[in-house]
Amino acid sequence: MNTTLNTATTTAAAATQVRPVPVAAIDRILDLAFAEDNPRGDLTADTIVPLGARASAQVRARQAGVLSGGQVFARAMKFIDPQIHVVQLVKEGQGFTAGEVLLTVDGPAASVLTAERVGLNLLQRMSAIATATAALVQLVAHTTARIADTRKTTPGLRVLERYAVRCGGGVNHRDNLSEAFMAKDNHLALFPNGPELTAALTAVRASLGHTTAMEVEVDSIEQIPAVLAAGVDVIMLDNFTAAQIPAAITLIAGRAIVEASGNISPDTVTAIAEAGVDIISSGAITHSVQAIDLGLDIVVA
Repeated sequence: MNTTLNTATTTAAAATQVRPVPVAAIDRILDLAFAEDNPRGDLTADTIVPLGARASAQVRARQAGVLSGGQVFARAMKFIDPQIHVVQLVKEGQGFTAGEVLLTVDGPAASVLTAERVGLNLLQRMSAIATATAALVQLVAHTTARIADTRKTTPGLRVLERYAVRCGGGVNHRDNLSEAFMAKDNHLALFPNGPELTAALTAVRASLGHTTAMEVEVDSIEQIPAVLAAGVDVIMLDNFTAAQIPAAITLIAGRAIVEASGNISPDTVTAIAEAGVDIISSGAITHSVQAIDLGLDIVVA
């Protein structure tokens, strides 16, 4: 994904309060990460670093991006040693330039070195997701469309990746299978298009509570009337081109929220937004990003 963006225009997310990740959720992830990376101690740091040595370090950007995960990085450091002190210089959701210092670290040298890789891995991935999201948000900023994520997240890291999307100015789709009703193409394949599909969806509507949203994915305009007749809340236009969307929106006529998904990229997102959809959901902003290049360097006095 091309994530080129004007970092001067990406600070809007930083100016608003982004809902943070609960500390307990971060700690569950860190517990697994350090069990994997540091199962029986750090053989190198524990043997070569002088006892009692302290270190000051800087986390510096080697390329431009949008920051997400400073809280997670700091928690990773303190997870190994509560004596480590981290100062975040760039806010969550704020753009940064290559060469900029994002965070400073001070504490026992062996502990800083032990926590470095886990902390950086998460910070780099989260910042990459925020950067990719911000790039799409910027491309549709002149429209009313919003950029959303999908469930195409790294298993075990969804809570962090969803937060990174918010840092980039995006919004979150359903968090899990239990949270909302969403019938996709493989669900609809079990029913003939027409009255039988309408009846099945209507029965679902009757069984759900009044606060539960219903979303249905369609891959052709011919499916829309049967879905609309059931009174669903959201219709997802799957792999519709920008040229096909206006006819679908005219047919829906405000009776449901219109979401576009499938093959969303910087090359297509603007035209899709301008076609008039309400939501554009992208799996690529979580499953196809390349980690932002960040480095932790010990500051030598």
